[in-house]
Amino acid sequence: MQSKPHVAVVGATGAVGIEMIKTLEKRNFPVGQLTLLASARSAGKTLPFRGQKVTVQELTANSFAGLDIALFSAGGGISKEFAPVAARAGCVVVDNSSAFRQDDNVPLVVPEINGADIRRHQGIIANPNCTTAITLMALYPLHRAFDVKRIFASTYQAVSGTGAKAIAELEQQVQQIVRGQPVTREVYPHQIAFNVLPHVDAFLDTGYTREEMKMQNEGRKIMHHPAFRASVTCVRVPVYRSHSVAVSAEFEKPVSVAAAREVLAKAPGLDLVDDPENKKYPLPLLTSEKYNCEVGRIRQDCAFDNGLCFWVAGDQLLKGAALNAVQIAEELLKL
Repeated sequence: MQSKPHVAVVGATGAVGIEMIKTLEKRNFPVGQLTLLASARSAGKTLPFRGQKVTVQELTANSFAGLDIALFSAGGGISKEFAPVAARAGCVVVDNSSAFRQDDNVPLVVPEINGADIRRHQGIIANPNCTTAITLMALYPLHRAFDVKRIFASTYQAVSGTGAKAIAELEQQVQQIVRGQPVTREVYPHQIAFNVLPHVDAFLDTGYTREEMKMQNEGRKIMHHPAFRASVTCVRVPVYRSHSVAVSAEFEKPVSVAAAREVLAKAPGLDLVDDPENKKYPLPLLTSEKYNCEVGRIRQDCAFDNGLCFWVAGDQLLKGAALNAVQIAEELLKL
């Protein structure tokens, strides 16, 4: 890998793509050249990078010649079509979609947890689901210390996880309600303003949604823990940015609140915000646009013998997507 690689962002005009560009700049990633790729509809637009305006180009099969790293955030269909093309052209793909996460030949990586898995890549590396990544930032350090068996979790997922249209829909609905106008909806099946929807992603035959099963399936792969079990209810909430997760975890080994706090205080990429007496606990509002996730509300679980409850929040556009992808690219430079 070159010390100043030629980097592409695929899906550059989307919410995550824009965050990827900002994150490359903020973290001083040594970009030798930046190429922005998107659909024909977005070609010709310009986006800022290091004081310059970079023109978005149309994504085609010929877009990857001479590229070193491509950060993909354009949906699973685009990834399935173009990521193998990019890899064959000698470009390493970091893919933000679900297309390759369960592929045995593709590492699924959170650098703070299983960064070493990057070494076995064959041209494609998968970024995990945003809720999984945020949850594991707190769960994995506890797993290393106390061996997690299973979790029960409920998520509180911001509308920006659905994309820019969902943010606009929430804004519009709030204004409509304030003005006494009829509420219109396009993105979600029900009104999201002043409401919560226990429905994220498509339903499966089991009654769980695909999003809910990602925590177990991806968690097993990232933590190298095939027996891990997770029963999750994913909920969309009228918050612009940053996902939160309430977790009840059962461990093989005895665990105390004091021991858990000690472990979590040392965990990379995680801030311990756990002072309920002074009303200090993780909030989506305060984790928005922040690299680190936050964990708090740590307490002994009264329904498990070796159990802990905790609340974790993190910016799903950053640690749940763009930041994690750029961190993977940073690890690639070390190989």
